[in-house]
Amino acid sequence: MLRVFGSATRPCDGLTRREALRVGGLSLLPALSLPRLLEARERSSAVRPGTARSVVLLNLLGGPPHIDLFDLKPAAPKEVRGEFGPIDTAVPGVQISELLPLTSRVMDRCTLIRTYSHRYNSHNPYNVYTGFDLGSDRDNYFAKRSDHPSMGSVCQYLDLGSSEVPRYVILPAYPGHSQALRRAGPYGGYLGSRYDPLFTVWDKKFAGKGSFYEPTTALGVPVLPSLDSLADVTADRLDRRHSLLEQLDRGVRAVERSRAVESMSHFQQQVFALLTSPETRRAFDLSHEPEAVLDRYGRHVWGASLAICRRLVEAGSTFVSVNWEEADSGNHWDMHNNNFGMCRILVPTLDQIVSALILDLEDRGLLDSTLVVVMGEMGRTPKVNGNSGRDHWPQCGFVLLAGGGTRRGLVLGRTDAQAAYPADRPVSAGDLVATIYHLLGVDPTLTVDDLSGRPVHIAHGGQPVWEVIA
Repeated sequence: MLRVFGSATRPCDGLTRREALRVGGLSLLPALSLPRLLEARERSSAVRPGTARSVVLLNLLGGPPHIDLFDLKPAAPKEVRGEFGPIDTAVPGVQISELLPLTSRVMDRCTLIRTYSHRYNSHNPYNVYTGFDLGSDRDNYFAKRSDHPSMGSVCQYLDLGSSEVPRYVILPAYPGHSQALRRAGPYGGYLGSRYDPLFTVWDKKFAGKGSFYEPTTALGVPVLPSLDSLADVTADRLDRRHSLLEQLDRGVRAVERSRAVESMSHFQQQVFALLTSPETRRAFDLSHEPEAVLDRYGRHVWGASLAICRRLVEAGSTFVSVNWEEADSGNHWDMHNNNFGMCRILVPTLDQIVSALILDLEDRGLLDSTLVVVMGEMGRTPKVNGNSGRDHWPQCGFVLLAGGGTRRGLVLGRTDAQAAYPADRPVSAGDLVATIYHLLGVDPTLTVDDLSGRPVHIAHGGQPVWEVIA
Protein backbone atom coordinates (compact mmCIF):
# COMPACT_ATOMS: atom_id res chain seq x y z
CA MET A 1 0.00 0.00 0.00
CA LEU A 2 1.22 3.49 -0.81
CA ARG A 3 0.59 6.71 0.99
CA VAL A 4 1.60 10.34 0.77
CA PHE A 5 1.18 11.72 4.26
CA GLY A 6 1.33 8.48 6.22
CA SER A 7 -2.35 8.34 7.15
CA ALA A 8 -5.69 7.85 5.47
CA THR A 9 -7.71 10.91 4.45
CA ARG A 10 -11.24 11.08 3.06
CA PRO A 11 -11.96 12.66 -0.33
CA CYS A 12 -15.31 14.05 -1.35
CA ASP A 13 -16.74 10.79 -2.71
CA GLY A 14 -16.67 9.22 0.76
CA LEU A 15 -13.88 6.72 0.15
CA THR A 16 -10.73 7.01 2.19
CA ARG A 17 -7.47 7.60 0.37
CA ARG A 18 -6.44 4.18 1.58
CA GLU A 19 -9.56 2.67 0.03
CA ALA A 20 -9.42 4.67 -3.20
CA LEU A 21 -5.61 4.46 -3.60
CA ARG A 22 -5.74 8.16 -4.38
CA VAL A 23 -1.97 8.52 -4.25
CA GLY A 24 -1.95 6.76 -7.57
CA GLY A 25 0.20 3.88 -6.40
CA LEU A 26 -1.88 1.29 -8.20
CA SER A 27 -2.49 3.62 -11.11
CA LEU A 28 1.06 3.39 -12.31
CA LEU A 29 0.57 0.14 -14.22
CA PRO A 30 -2.44 -1.14 -16.13
CA ALA A 31 -4.14 -4.22 -14.76
CA LEU A 32 -2.78 -7.35 -16.41
CA SER A 33 -5.91 -9.46 -16.79
CA LEU A 34 -6.86 -10.93 -20.19
CA PRO A 35 -9.95 -8.69 -20.55
CA ARG A 36 -7.79 -5.60 -20.04
CA LEU A 37 -5.20 -6.82 -22.51
CA LEU A 38 -7.95 -7.31 -25.09
CA GLU A 39 -9.36 -3.89 -24.24
CA ALA A 40 -5.91 -2.37 -24.67
CA ARG A 41 -5.65 -3.95 -28.11
CA GLU A 42 -8.88 -2.22 -29.13
CA ARG A 43 -7.60 1.10 -27.83
CA SER A 44 -4.37 0.82 -29.76
CA SER A 45 -6.16 1.77 -32.99
CA ALA A 46 -6.61 5.27 -31.53
CA VAL A 47 -2.86 5.75 -31.11
CA ARG A 48 -0.24 6.45 -33.76
CA PRO A 49 3.35 7.70 -33.52
CA GLY A 50 3.24 11.33 -32.41
CA THR A 51 5.79 14.10 -32.68
CA ALA A 52 5.71 14.45 -28.89
CA ARG A 53 6.85 11.53 -26.75
CA SER A 54 6.29 13.46 -23.50
CA VAL A 55 4.41 16.48 -22.16
CA VAL A 56 5.58 18.86 -19.43
CA LEU A 57 2.66 21.01 -18.26
CA LEU A 58 3.32 23.97 -15.97
CA ASN A 59 -0.04 24.92 -14.47
CA LEU A 60 -0.16 28.42 -12.94
CA LEU A 61 -3.11 27.90 -10.65
CA GLY A 62 -5.24 30.94 -9.94
CA GLY A 63 -5.16 32.57 -13.36
CA PRO A 64 -2.02 34.46 -14.41
CA PRO A 65 -2.60 38.05 -15.62
CA HIS A 66 -2.19 37.70 -19.40
CA ILE A 67 -2.24 41.48 -19.91
CA ASP A 68 0.81 41.86 -17.62
CA LEU A 69 2.78 38.94 -19.09
CA PHE A 70 2.19 38.03 -22.74
CA ASP A 71 -0.41 40.46 -24.13
CA LEU A 72 0.53 43.94 -22.98
CA LYS A 73 -1.52 46.90 -24.14
CA PRO A 74 0.69 49.98 -23.66
CA ALA A 75 -1.79 52.26 -25.45
CA ALA A 76 -4.70 51.28 -23.17
CA PRO A 77 -5.87 53.51 -20.29
CA LYS A 78 -3.70 53.38 -17.17
CA GLU A 79 -6.26 51.36 -15.19
CA VAL A 80 -6.02 48.69 -17.89
CA ARG A 81 -2.40 48.66 -19.07
CA GLY A 82 -0.97 48.34 -15.56
CA GLU A 83 2.56 49.07 -14.39
CA PHE A 84 4.77 47.01 -16.71
CA GLY A 85 6.16 47.86 -20.10
CA PRO A 86 6.80 45.61 -23.10
CA ILE A 87 10.20 44.42 -24.33
CA ASP A 88 11.26 42.98 -27.66
CA THR A 89 11.78 39.24 -28.04
CA ALA A 90 13.81 36.93 -30.30
CA VAL A 91 10.84 37.04 -32.69
CA PRO A 92 10.80 40.32 -34.64
CA GLY A 93 7.71 42.36 -33.88
CA VAL A 94 6.65 40.27 -30.87
CA GLN A 95 6.81 41.84 -27.43
CA ILE A 96 6.16 40.48 -23.95
CA SER A 97 6.50 41.84 -20.41
CA GLU A 98 9.67 43.46 -19.13
CA LEU A 99 9.48 40.94 -16.26
CA LEU A 100 10.27 38.11 -18.72
CA PRO A 101 13.72 38.93 -20.18
CA LEU A 102 14.93 35.30 -20.20
CA THR A 103 11.76 34.04 -21.83
CA SER A 104 11.99 36.81 -24.41
CA ARG A 105 15.25 35.23 -25.64
CA VAL A 106 13.66 31.82 -26.25
CA MET A 107 10.44 33.01 -27.88
CA ASP A 108 11.86 31.90 -31.23
CA ARG A 109 11.45 28.32 -29.92
CA CYS A 110 7.86 28.93 -28.82
CA THR A 111 4.31 29.35 -29.99
CA LEU A 112 2.24 31.88 -28.05
CA ILE A 113 -1.55 31.61 -28.03
CA ARG A 114 -3.08 34.89 -26.86
CA THR A 115 -6.74 33.89 -27.18
CA TYR A 116 -7.33 30.96 -24.83
CA SER A 117 -11.03 31.48 -24.12
CA HIS A 118 -13.64 29.38 -22.33
CA ARG A 119 -16.65 29.48 -19.99
CA TYR A 120 -15.36 27.82 -16.83
CA ASN A 121 -14.86 30.36 -14.01
CA SER A 122 -13.49 28.17 -11.25
CA HIS A 123 -10.23 27.94 -9.36
CA ASN A 124 -9.23 24.43 -10.19
CA PRO A 125 -7.38 22.93 -13.15
CA TYR A 126 -10.37 20.94 -14.42
CA ASN A 127 -10.44 22.66 -17.82
CA VAL A 128 -6.62 22.60 -18.06
CA TYR A 129 -6.19 18.86 -17.52
CA THR A 130 -9.40 17.61 -19.18
CA GLY A 131 -10.51 20.18 -21.76
CA PHE A 132 -14.01 20.30 -20.25
CA ASP A 133 -15.26 23.84 -19.61
CA LEU A 134 -19.01 23.48 -19.05
CA GLY A 135 -18.77 22.86 -15.31
CA SER A 136 -19.41 25.15 -12.37
CA ASP A 137 -17.87 25.82 -8.98
CA ARG A 138 -20.83 24.16 -7.28
CA ASP A 139 -20.60 20.93 -9.26
CA ASN A 140 -16.95 20.62 -10.20
CA TYR A 141 -14.76 22.35 -7.63
CA PHE A 142 -13.84 19.16 -5.77
CA ALA A 143 -12.62 15.98 -7.44
CA LYS A 144 -15.18 13.18 -7.66
CA ARG A 145 -15.51 9.77 -9.28
CA SER A 146 -17.82 11.04 -12.05
CA ASP A 147 -15.31 13.65 -13.33
CA HIS A 148 -13.92 13.50 -16.83
CA PRO A 149 -10.44 11.94 -16.92
CA SER A 150 -7.31 14.05 -17.30
CA MET A 151 -5.02 13.86 -20.32
CA GLY A 152 -2.39 12.03 -18.29
CA SER A 153 -4.97 9.50 -17.14
CA VAL A 154 -6.12 8.88 -20.72
CA CYS A 155 -2.49 8.37 -21.74
CA GLN A 156 -2.15 5.70 -19.05
CA TYR A 157 -5.44 4.15 -20.14
CA LEU A 158 -4.05 3.92 -23.67
CA ASP A 159 -0.81 2.40 -22.33
CA LEU A 160 1.43 5.18 -23.66
CA GLY A 161 5.04 5.38 -22.63
CA SER A 162 7.65 3.42 -20.75
CA SER A 163 6.75 0.87 -18.11
CA GLU A 164 10.09 1.42 -16.33
CA VAL A 165 9.14 4.73 -14.66
CA PRO A 166 5.90 6.38 -13.51
CA ARG A 167 4.16 7.58 -16.66
CA TYR A 168 1.97 10.31 -15.16
CA VAL A 169 3.40 12.44 -12.34
CA ILE A 170 2.29 15.70 -10.69
CA LEU A 171 4.74 17.77 -8.65
CA PRO A 172 5.36 19.09 -6.04
CA ALA A 173 2.03 18.00 -4.49
CA TYR A 174 -1.61 17.61 -5.47
CA PRO A 175 -3.65 20.71 -6.40
CA GLY A 176 -5.50 21.72 -3.26
CA HIS A 177 -5.11 25.18 -1.66
CA SER A 178 -1.97 24.43 0.33
CA GLN A 179 -2.90 20.73 0.20
CA ALA A 180 -6.10 21.20 2.20
CA LEU A 181 -8.55 19.97 -0.47
CA ARG A 182 -8.69 17.94 -3.68
CA ARG A 183 -9.32 20.12 -6.71
CA ALA A 184 -10.93 18.58 -9.77
CA GLY A 185 -8.84 17.96 -12.85
CA PRO A 186 -5.79 15.72 -12.59
CA TYR A 187 -7.47 12.41 -11.75
CA GLY A 188 -8.71 9.35 -13.62
CA GLY A 189 -12.36 10.22 -12.93
CA TYR A 190 -14.73 7.68 -14.42
CA LEU A 191 -11.83 5.72 -15.94
CA GLY A 192 -10.96 4.71 -12.38
CA SER A 193 -8.40 5.59 -9.72
CA ARG A 194 -5.89 3.17 -11.24
CA TYR A 195 -5.27 5.94 -13.78
CA ASP A 196 -4.67 8.69 -11.21
CA PRO A 197 -1.24 10.33 -11.31
CA LEU A 198 1.60 9.71 -8.95
CA PHE A 199 1.66 12.78 -6.69
CA THR A 200 4.99 13.66 -5.15
CA VAL A 201 5.39 14.94 -1.61
CA TRP A 202 6.65 18.40 -0.68
CA ASP A 203 7.80 19.17 2.84
CA LYS A 204 6.93 22.86 2.65
CA LYS A 205 9.61 25.37 3.63
CA PHE A 206 9.90 29.06 2.82
CA ALA A 207 12.58 31.73 2.74
CA GLY A 208 10.52 34.07 4.90
CA LYS A 209 7.07 34.73 6.28
CA GLY A 210 4.62 35.32 3.47
CA SER A 211 0.88 35.73 3.28
CA PHE A 212 -1.80 35.14 0.66
CA TYR A 213 -1.01 38.30 -1.30
CA GLU A 214 2.61 38.75 -0.18
CA PRO A 215 4.73 36.00 -1.75
CA THR A 216 7.91 34.57 -0.33
CA THR A 217 10.24 32.05 -1.95
CA ALA A 218 9.05 28.46 -1.66
CA LEU A 219 11.93 26.09 -0.90
CA GLY A 220 12.48 22.35 -0.93
CA VAL A 221 12.52 19.43 -3.34
CA PRO A 222 9.61 17.14 -4.28
CA VAL A 223 10.15 13.52 -3.27
CA LEU A 224 8.50 10.20 -3.96
CA PRO A 225 5.61 9.19 -1.70
CA SER A 226 6.50 6.79 1.06
CA LEU A 227 5.63 3.12 1.15
CA ASP A 228 3.55 2.00 4.13
CA SER A 229 6.04 -0.77 4.76
CA LEU A 230 8.93 1.68 4.92
CA ALA A 231 8.25 3.23 8.31
CA ASP A 232 11.46 5.24 8.31
CA VAL A 233 10.78 6.90 4.98
CA THR A 234 7.46 8.66 5.63
CA ALA A 235 7.01 12.15 4.24
CA ASP A 236 7.38 13.87 7.62
CA ARG A 237 10.48 11.87 8.63
CA LEU A 238 12.66 12.31 5.56
CA ASP A 239 16.24 12.88 6.68
CA ARG A 240 17.54 15.84 4.71
CA ARG A 241 21.15 14.90 5.50
CA HIS A 242 21.03 12.03 3.03
CA SER A 243 20.00 11.90 -0.59
CA LEU A 244 16.62 10.51 -1.55
CA LEU A 245 18.41 7.64 -3.28
CA GLU A 246 20.19 6.64 -0.08
CA GLN A 247 16.97 6.80 1.93
CA LEU A 248 15.10 4.61 -0.53
CA ASP A 249 17.98 2.13 -0.65
CA ARG A 250 17.86 1.74 3.14
CA GLY A 251 14.07 1.41 3.13
CA VAL A 252 13.94 -1.09 0.30
CA ARG A 253 16.57 -3.27 1.96
CA ALA A 254 14.52 -3.20 5.17
CA VAL A 255 11.41 -4.35 3.34
CA GLU A 256 13.30 -7.07 1.52
CA ARG A 257 14.80 -8.35 4.78
CA SER A 258 11.36 -8.45 6.38
CA ARG A 259 9.98 -10.56 3.49
CA ALA A 260 7.14 -8.02 3.24
CA VAL A 261 7.34 -8.05 -0.54
CA GLU A 262 6.38 -11.73 -0.58
CA SER A 263 3.08 -10.89 1.12
CA MET A 264 2.15 -8.37 -1.58
CA SER A 265 -0.09 -9.30 -4.47
CA HIS A 266 1.54 -9.76 -7.86
CA PHE A 267 0.20 -6.35 -8.89
CA GLN A 268 1.47 -4.64 -5.72
CA GLN A 269 4.89 -6.17 -6.25
CA GLN A 270 5.04 -4.57 -9.68
CA VAL A 271 4.11 -1.18 -8.23
CA PHE A 272 6.76 -1.62 -5.53
CA ALA A 273 9.32 -2.54 -8.19
CA LEU A 274 8.38 0.51 -10.26
CA LEU A 275 8.68 3.04 -7.44
CA THR A 276 11.93 1.55 -6.19
CA SER A 277 13.49 0.87 -9.59
CA PRO A 278 16.89 2.43 -10.34
CA GLU A 279 15.33 4.43 -13.21
CA THR A 280 12.69 5.99 -10.96
CA ARG A 281 15.10 6.70 -8.12
CA ARG A 282 17.61 8.29 -10.47
CA ALA A 283 14.93 10.53 -11.97
CA PHE A 284 14.03 11.91 -8.53
CA ASP A 285 17.57 12.22 -7.21
CA LEU A 286 18.99 15.68 -7.93
CA SER A 287 22.17 15.10 -5.96
CA HIS A 288 24.13 14.20 -9.10
CA GLU A 289 22.72 17.01 -11.23
CA PRO A 290 25.42 19.59 -12.13
CA GLU A 291 25.35 22.65 -9.90
CA ALA A 292 25.18 24.91 -12.96
CA VAL A 293 21.98 23.19 -14.11
CA LEU A 294 20.36 23.52 -10.68
CA ASP A 295 21.38 27.18 -10.59
CA ARG A 296 19.80 27.70 -14.00
CA TYR A 297 16.48 26.31 -12.76
CA GLY A 298 16.76 28.10 -9.41
CA ARG A 299 17.13 26.98 -5.82
CA HIS A 300 13.42 26.82 -5.02
CA VAL A 301 10.70 24.19 -5.19
CA TRP A 302 9.50 25.28 -8.65
CA GLY A 303 12.98 25.01 -10.13
CA ALA A 304 13.57 21.64 -8.48
CA SER A 305 10.18 20.43 -9.73
CA LEU A 306 10.94 21.29 -13.35
CA ALA A 307 14.44 19.83 -13.10
CA ILE A 308 12.84 16.55 -11.98
CA CYS A 309 10.33 16.85 -14.84
CA ARG A 310 13.22 16.95 -17.30
CA ARG A 311 14.79 13.92 -15.62
CA LEU A 312 11.47 12.05 -15.81
CA VAL A 313 11.16 12.89 -19.49
CA GLU A 314 14.66 11.55 -20.05
CA ALA A 315 13.69 8.37 -18.22
CA GLY A 316 10.57 7.87 -20.35
CA SER A 317 7.61 9.41 -18.48
CA THR A 318 4.73 10.43 -20.75
CA PHE A 319 2.90 13.21 -18.89
CA VAL A 320 4.46 15.23 -16.07
CA SER A 321 3.03 18.39 -14.59
CA VAL A 322 4.02 21.03 -12.07
CA ASN A 323 1.09 22.62 -10.25
CA TRP A 324 2.19 26.06 -9.01
CA GLU A 325 -0.01 26.60 -5.99
CA GLU A 326 0.86 27.30 -2.39
CA ALA A 327 -1.65 29.68 -0.88
CA ASP A 328 -0.18 30.32 2.57
CA SER A 329 3.05 31.75 1.13
CA GLY A 330 1.53 33.71 -1.74
CA ASN A 331 2.83 31.24 -4.32
CA HIS A 332 -0.26 31.27 -6.53
CA TRP A 333 -1.72 33.34 -9.36
CA ASP A 334 -5.09 34.42 -7.90
CA MET A 335 -4.20 38.10 -7.80
CA HIS A 336 -7.32 39.89 -6.58
CA ASN A 337 -5.06 42.11 -4.46
CA ASN A 338 -1.53 43.39 -5.02
CA ASN A 339 -1.37 42.12 -8.60
CA PHE A 340 1.72 44.11 -9.51
CA GLY A 341 3.57 43.43 -6.27
CA MET A 342 2.93 39.70 -6.63
CA CYS A 343 4.04 39.79 -10.26
CA ARG A 344 7.33 41.45 -9.33
CA ILE A 345 8.15 38.47 -7.10
CA LEU A 346 6.57 35.52 -8.93
CA VAL A 347 7.15 36.37 -12.58
CA PRO A 348 10.97 36.46 -12.41
CA THR A 349 10.82 32.91 -11.01
CA LEU A 350 8.47 31.90 -13.83
CA ASP A 351 10.85 33.54 -16.31
CA GLN A 352 13.77 31.59 -14.87
CA ILE A 353 12.20 28.14 -14.89
CA VAL A 354 10.49 28.38 -18.28
CA SER A 355 13.63 29.48 -20.08
CA ALA A 356 15.72 26.93 -18.13
CA LEU A 357 13.46 24.04 -19.10
CA ILE A 358 13.33 24.97 -22.78
CA LEU A 359 17.10 25.43 -23.03
CA ASP A 360 17.84 22.31 -20.98
CA LEU A 361 15.61 20.17 -23.19
CA GLU A 362 17.16 21.72 -26.29
CA ASP A 363 20.72 21.12 -25.03
CA ARG A 364 19.90 17.45 -24.48
CA GLY A 365 18.18 16.94 -27.81
CA LEU A 366 14.79 16.45 -26.13
CA LEU A 367 12.87 19.57 -27.13
CA ASP A 368 11.59 18.22 -30.44
CA SER A 369 10.08 15.18 -28.67
CA THR A 370 8.85 17.02 -25.56
CA LEU A 371 5.85 19.35 -25.58
CA VAL A 372 6.14 22.15 -23.01
CA VAL A 373 2.86 23.83 -22.01
CA VAL A 374 2.68 26.90 -19.74
CA MET A 375 -0.77 28.18 -18.79
CA GLY A 376 -3.32 28.76 -16.08
CA GLU A 377 -7.01 28.00 -15.86
CA MET A 378 -7.99 31.55 -16.91
CA GLY A 379 -6.73 35.08 -17.48
CA ARG A 380 -7.52 38.14 -15.38
CA THR A 381 -9.67 41.22 -15.83
CA PRO A 382 -8.32 44.00 -18.02
CA LYS A 383 -9.38 46.65 -15.53
CA VAL A 384 -7.45 46.91 -12.28
CA ASN A 385 -9.73 46.81 -9.23
CA GLY A 386 -9.68 49.00 -6.13
CA ASN A 387 -7.19 46.72 -4.37
CA SER A 388 -4.59 47.00 -7.15
CA GLY A 389 -5.62 43.54 -8.25
CA ARG A 390 -7.17 41.85 -11.23
CA ASP A 391 -10.15 39.51 -10.94
CA HIS A 392 -11.24 36.29 -12.69
CA TRP A 393 -11.45 36.39 -16.48
CA PRO A 394 -11.93 33.08 -18.35
CA GLN A 395 -12.90 35.02 -21.47
CA CYS A 396 -9.25 35.44 -22.42
CA GLY A 397 -5.86 34.09 -21.33
CA PHE A 398 -2.57 32.84 -22.75
CA VAL A 399 -0.91 29.51 -23.48
CA LEU A 400 2.81 29.22 -24.20
CA LEU A 401 3.90 26.11 -26.13
CA ALA A 402 7.36 24.89 -27.05
CA GLY A 403 8.72 21.76 -28.70
CA GLY A 404 6.91 18.51 -29.35
CA GLY A 405 6.07 19.28 -32.96
CA THR A 406 4.79 22.85 -32.52
CA ARG A 407 5.77 25.73 -34.77
CA ARG A 408 8.48 28.12 -33.65
CA GLY A 409 8.21 31.88 -33.36
CA LEU A 410 4.44 31.98 -33.90
CA VAL A 411 1.86 34.18 -32.18
CA LEU A 412 -1.69 32.94 -32.67
CA GLY A 413 -4.74 35.04 -31.96
CA ARG A 414 -5.32 38.73 -31.45
CA THR A 415 -7.27 40.37 -28.64
CA ASP A 416 -9.16 43.64 -28.55
CA ALA A 417 -7.64 46.93 -27.40
CA GLN A 418 -7.93 45.99 -23.71
CA ALA A 419 -7.06 42.27 -23.93
CA ALA A 420 -10.62 41.50 -22.85
CA TYR A 421 -11.88 39.30 -25.67
CA PRO A 422 -10.44 37.50 -28.68
CA ALA A 423 -10.66 39.65 -31.80
CA ASP A 424 -9.89 36.57 -33.86
CA ARG A 425 -9.08 32.85 -33.49
CA PRO A 426 -10.36 31.94 -30.00
CA VAL A 427 -8.93 28.65 -28.70
CA SER A 428 -11.14 26.66 -26.35
CA ALA A 429 -10.09 24.31 -23.58
CA GLY A 430 -11.19 21.39 -25.75
CA ASP A 431 -9.19 22.72 -28.70
CA LEU A 432 -6.02 22.92 -26.65
CA VAL A 433 -6.45 19.43 -25.21
CA ALA A 434 -7.19 18.07 -28.70
CA THR A 435 -3.94 19.67 -29.89
CA ILE A 436 -1.95 18.01 -27.10
CA TYR A 437 -3.53 14.64 -27.82
CA HIS A 438 -2.79 15.01 -31.53
CA LEU A 439 0.88 15.82 -30.86
CA LEU A 440 1.11 12.75 -28.62
CA GLY A 441 -0.34 10.62 -31.40
CA VAL A 442 -3.71 10.12 -29.74
CA ASP A 443 -6.89 10.52 -31.78
CA PRO A 444 -8.73 13.40 -30.04
CA THR A 445 -12.08 12.06 -31.32
CA LEU A 446 -11.62 8.89 -29.24
CA THR A 447 -14.45 8.23 -26.79
CA VAL A 448 -14.38 6.56 -23.39
CA ASP A 449 -17.42 5.51 -21.40
CA ASP A 450 -18.53 7.48 -18.36
CA LEU A 451 -20.08 5.83 -15.28
CA SER A 452 -23.43 5.45 -17.05
CA GLY A 453 -21.83 3.80 -20.09
CA ARG A 454 -22.26 6.90 -22.25
CA PRO A 455 -19.36 7.45 -24.70
CA VAL A 456 -17.65 10.81 -24.13
CA HIS A 457 -15.04 12.37 -26.41
CA ILE A 458 -11.74 12.75 -24.60
CA ALA A 459 -11.35 16.29 -26.04
CA HIS A 460 -15.03 17.18 -25.52
CA GLY A 461 -15.54 18.18 -29.13
CA GLY A 462 -12.38 20.27 -29.37
CA GLN A 463 -10.40 20.35 -32.60
CA PRO A 464 -6.60 20.48 -32.91
CA VAL A 465 -5.27 24.01 -33.43
CA TRP A 466 -3.63 23.22 -36.77
CA GLU A 467 -1.93 26.60 -37.03
CA VAL A 468 0.41 25.80 -34.10
CA ILE A 469 1.39 22.34 -35.39
CA ALA A 470 4.57 22.24 -37.49
